[in-house]
Amino acid sequence: MDRNTFTGLFLILIILVGSTYLMQPSDEDIKREKARNTKDSLARVQQPIKSPAADTLRVPAASPKIDSTAILAGPFGSANSGSASPVILENEKLKVEISPKGGRISSVHLKGFQTYTKQPLKMFEGDGNRFGLIFGAAGKNISTNDLYFTPSGTKLTVAKSDSGSLTMRLTYEAGKYIDYIYSLKGDSYNVGLTIATKGMQDVVAPTQQHLTLNWETILKLKEKDLKSEQQYSTAYYNQGDAGVDHLEKLESEKKELNEGKIKWISFKQHFFSNVLIAKNSFDKGELSVNTSPDSNIVKSFAANMQIPFGRQETTSFPMEFYFGPNKLSTLEAQGFNIDKQIDMGYWPLKYINRWIVLPVFNFLEGFGWGYGLIILVLTILLKTVLLPLTYKSYLSMAKMRVLKPEMDEIKAKVGDDNPTLLQQEYLKLYKKAGVNPLGGCLPMLLQLPIIMAFFFFFPNLFELRQQTFLWMEDLSTFDAFFQLGFTLPFLGNHISLMCILMTVSTLIYTYFNNQVSGATGQMKYIGYITPIIFFGVLNSYPSGLNYYYFLANMLTFAQQYIIRMFVNDDKIHAQIQENKKKPATEKKKSGFQQRMEDYMRQQQQAKKDITPAVKGKKK
Repeated sequence: MDRNTFTGLFLILIILVGSTYLMQPSDEDIKREKARNTKDSLARVQQPIKSPAADTLRVPAASPKIDSTAILAGPFGSANSGSASPVILENEKLKVEISPKGGRISSVHLKGFQTYTKQPLKMFEGDGNRFGLIFGAAGKNISTNDLYFTPSGTKLTVAKSDSGSLTMRLTYEAGKYIDYIYSLKGDSYNVGLTIATKGMQDVVAPTQQHLTLNWETILKLKEKDLKSEQQYSTAYYNQGDAGVDHLEKLESEKKELNEGKIKWISFKQHFFSNVLIAKNSFDKGELSVNTSPDSNIVKSFAANMQIPFGRQETTSFPMEFYFGPNKLSTLEAQGFNIDKQIDMGYWPLKYINRWIVLPVFNFLEGFGWGYGLIILVLTILLKTVLLPLTYKSYLSMAKMRVLKPEMDEIKAKVGDDNPTLLQQEYLKLYKKAGVNPLGGCLPMLLQLPIIMAFFFFFPNLFELRQQTFLWMEDLSTFDAFFQLGFTLPFLGNHISLMCILMTVSTLIYTYFNNQVSGATGQMKYIGYITPIIFFGVLNSYPSGLNYYYFLANMLTFAQQYIIRMFVNDDKIHAQIQENKKKPATEKKKSGFQQRMEDYMRQQQQAKKDITPAVKGKKK
């Protein structure tokens, strides 16, 4: 360091020290400043504290313009908060609540219906339900279900032939937004929803050709029996050429839908459905359904559907919700084969129910009768149509009963050691007497599809829901006439009185049927065991079904009593003896007799072929 530099730095140091000494406050100045600071501190303590974030984060609800300088950062940053007040859509059948958070339908109240506990029937509600788009934007995963939309109004009410619409808007920035446009008609179970975008082609990640539509819901118990409601509740869908299909009913399942355009998906409960119909079809998707240990929850559903996203300035994807009952005529009016989610049974049972039983039921319903009377008249009509088969069955069993003494004589002569020879002798007797041993079984087999068709018809018939008759409070579920207070295998915690009456009538029917047919041995006891088994099965089935089976048994008793008045065993015996006198050439063989003769002939030939070989080995 040279001399001049040192001299300059020394002079600067003297100036700083001198100014600090000369400018320091006096003792009186220090005292005055302390008094003033103490007074200001006391004033600040007495005032309420104001959060600086309150002013910074508050965005006017009615403001359509988003301040780009807002402290909330990131895509849709200003939509991270908003109003929690729901928007109401209402018509004559529905009251729908739309939450600003997610712009989604958060609750659906179905008017005119109640749960089993007489509470208002809500299709779904609560925070466990989600609906929104999932996509990438600005390097982040966006879920619109978690963002706040701005509504175009607070309420929309329509009636009769009126209609209206309301828009929920999610704004990215000026000129860039996503709209959920809801529409409603006055007398409809449908809620229209069009998802429209503007200016989002540069916002959505460039690699995305689809937006994922995520829909999740929890369906709570609406009927009396949780197990039964779970049995009939699952996710349905209509996919391309595959048509209508569904996920597992009794278990949880997840399924990829990648084999064709998907027209609609349905979160179906026993008697009500939440259906989402895509006017232009979803490209693909994934469905899942899960059971829950919660006794108040039927099942939880989830769907992730792919919506095509064209990179235009504006796009739209029209859809429609159906929130309503699983009534066949109502679902048919929706189109797209949505009615096929009502299980009418397997082939040919579904055709019997669809084209025979249901039209007759609807015709009787038009008279305005109670459903107990409708089921009675329906049973009478069906038993009347089946009367010729019942008559033929009774007559055939009467013939077999008349022949039984002769069959016992044959059995005593031949013995049980050679069953083939015994059957041959029986066939000779049948042939001489002109009796078909299966004549009593075939008419019963022909009636069996109708009997089984009702097994699917009544549990899925919406019209019986909460309809009372006699002591039965609800014909669509069991009548718990006797509450056990504990649970038994197969039976559960109750005993149905109508199921008891059905079982007793079946046992009585079996007894008289055995008297007519002359059944003995194992066949006799099997007829008594079967009704007991069915008692355990049908105890938890709808009382309307057990009522029908009970009526069918009682009407069969009446028919057989009338038939017995016209069928005389002596006349049958005389006719059989006349048949025996006819030459064999005049007697026409039944198909069964011909097949049995061919079978016996083959058995005899097989024995002849085996006998020489056995003798050769012995030698």
